[in-house]
Amino acid sequence: MYLIDITIQSNRIPAERAEELLTAHRNWFTNQADKGNFLLVGPYLDKKMAGLVIAYAESREELEEILSQDSYYPDLATYGVHEFQANIISEKLMDYKGK
Repeated sequence: MYLIDITIQSNRIPAERAEELLTAHRNWFTNQADKGNFLLVGPYLDKKMAGLVIAYAESREELEEILSQDSYYPDLATYGVHEFQANIISEKLMDYKGK
């Protein structure tokens, strides 16, 4: 599993493409969640234009392929990726959706 820290480089985004890119970015999140690749997605509340993804992929190469499909990839966002092992998962996780 992977923790992915995504920060959009808003200063690099042409104003005339901002809405189009953001819509495509959000659709990418939904598509990857529907496929089971993204298990949790959400924006940071204390950092603008940034958020966290908990993802599952069979390999780092597979994850890189998934990331390459983002509308901001590779130069309009930074992607900090950390591999981890989920040892404990609370059954209450769904209780926190939207909070």
